[in-house]
Amino acid sequence: MMRVAWRSKRFRLGLLLAIGVAVLAGAGWLWHDFTRFVRAPLQVATAGETVDIARGTGFKDIVGQLHRQHLTSAPAWYWRALALRLGVVGKLHAGEYAAPPGITPRELLANMASGKVLQRNFTIVDGWTFRELLAALGRADKLQHATTTMDAAAIMRAIGASGDAPEGWFLPETYAYVKGDSDLDILRRAHGAMVKLLAQMWPARAQGLPLATPYDALIFASIVEKETGRADERAKIAGVFVRRLEDHMLLQTDPSVIYGMGERYQGKIRKVDLTTDTPYNTYTRAGLPPTPIALPGKPALEAALHPQSGTALYFVARGDGTHVFADTLAEQNRNVACYQLKRCSHD
Repeated sequence: MMRVAWRSKRFRLGLLLAIGVAVLAGAGWLWHDFTRFVRAPLQVATAGETVDIARGTGFKDIVGQLHRQHLTSAPAWYWRALALRLGVVGKLHAGEYAAPPGITPRELLANMASGKVLQRNFTIVDGWTFRELLAALGRADKLQHATTTMDAAAIMRAIGASGDAPEGWFLPETYAYVKGDSDLDILRRAHGAMVKLLAQMWPARAQGLPLATPYDALIFASIVEKETGRADERAKIAGVFVRRLEDHMLLQTDPSVIYGMGERYQGKIRKVDLTTDTPYNTYTRAGLPPTPIALPGKPALEAALHPQSGTALYFVARGDGTHVFADTLAEQNRNVACYQLKRCSHD
């Protein structure tokens, strides 16, 4: 009997030991697998993947959404264990989050806990018109389009700039935005940036300019912007226009004529267009046009307020992006014949 009892006791001890080893092995495997889950990248199939968490979404539903997007196949309790470990359960913010290739569960939860939502960029290009700006905003991804049914006056009222014509008043720069922002938010920031920049630059302008107000500078800069995209020519072209204004000469700038033509412009300017009067035809009207003709960037404003000195009163495009300058009308006519009409004299 003693021998049987001893064998039974040894069996129970062996069984317990085996169970203990199995439990430890299982726990070890679970810990190893959990650690692998924490460090391993999510299953991101394509670049540009995002996770969009709506307001009021609970932790369980967030994990469910990650499963539905096939970003993870890990059990939900792995995610909860990680969230508890990070101390972020109940602290995840709604919003759109980037899920780039290589992001780990730890990084995604940390971003959600800190509210590091995905930012997109919208760039206003130097020389765009206000119409082109609105069209580009209409194509911007994840941006609410509040201006779709608004006219220019309503847009300016909405951003707190009532009474201003919109052309020229939006600074070309890159603006970050998040899902839920509207085109009015970007317009408001771009308008404020232009107002601030113009207020800073106007007092530091060159003395004696034939510009009465900061708005004149904005109009003038928009002409410079449309005449050339070359940094080395902006101040020189501004100098030509300053001297023409000082000598009471017509500006005769084609971009302003084109702006005044509106939809009538079909890519080519004709002689009749230069003689057809509009408020923007600088071949028929003296001085600056009534408003800017585009959105000037900071370099164009800098050139307009600090034009290059010289004697040139004319310039014409060479056809390669550069211009040739002339002091006299006779010299200008020769340059036009050479570079525009392709009848160069080799005398």
